[in-house]
Amino acid sequence: MRSGSHRAGGVFAALVAGVLALTGCDAVGGDSPGPTADASGARPSPKPTPLWDRSPESIAAVGDSITRGFDACRVLSDCPEVSWATGGSAEVNSLAVRLLGRAGAAERSWNYAVTGARMADLPGQMARAAARGPELVTVMTGANDACRASTSQMTPVAEFRADFEDALHTLRGAAPKAQVYVASVPNLLRLWSEGRTSPLGKQVWKLGICPSMLDDADALDTAANLRRETVSKRVEDYNTVLEEVCAEDRRCRFDGGAVYDYRFGPAQLSQWDWFHPSKNGQARLAEIAYRTVTARQSPS
Repeated sequence: MRSGSHRAGGVFAALVAGVLALTGCDAVGGDSPGPTADASGARPSPKPTPLWDRSPESIAAVGDSITRGFDACRVLSDCPEVSWATGGSAEVNSLAVRLLGRAGAAERSWNYAVTGARMADLPGQMARAAARGPELVTVMTGANDACRASTSQMTPVAEFRADFEDALHTLRGAAPKAQVYVASVPNLLRLWSEGRTSPLGKQVWKLGICPSMLDDADALDTAANLRRETVSKRVEDYNTVLEEVCAEDRRCRFDGGAVYDYRFGPAQLSQWDWFHPSKNGQARLAEIAYRTVTARQSPS
């Protein structure tokens, strides 16, 4: 009896093992098939989780007047509802709307940009943005660092770099896994070239909009050209800093100079100041941002 029972138990164990093999159950249970082996008997390595999430579920924006939609709806006024980053306007179809949907954008996107802000203000904005725990932070700043009363007052490149590094360090301290999209500084020389064709735009420029570039807009003498070239060179240096510092952060994407290269025309510029983006221009900025954020590889 003992030997027969022993044999029966062995047969039963073999049947159980066969059933387990056929159903694919593993030692930890569950209905999912267990890991399979290749021809050499080795188990395949698990696929690594992508470092860059192309569909983040919350967005915080930091920056300056462009991200606040300044002069896009009303003269000399912010209009955040048409912001390229977080606005809800159907005309713009902002980055937040494209990624989160209209309802999601209203609930899970926040705009901490401030009209007139410079790079020195970015660490403070970044701290407020990080407190929300966003999955993506958008950065567009630098134009006001070049747009000063004179070229001598422009932010030195070394200070610009230090402040940007400080801003990213601030974010990493509070939200280490947050992704960052960095837009390049627009080509201010091109904005001058386009806007100087508008008598109304030039009158508004006299109120103090980017005087280092736009002051005495019709002057084409050597001194005026040198002044504008100096501002233009500083913008190029700022964009180099944005690209280099962003490249040192594994969760940061620079737009590859796409905003700088974009040829803003009359339709993309505010009808009131011919400098800030119009609703159409905001929509173009949203397109560039969405293309960069959802790309399989960083353009920079």
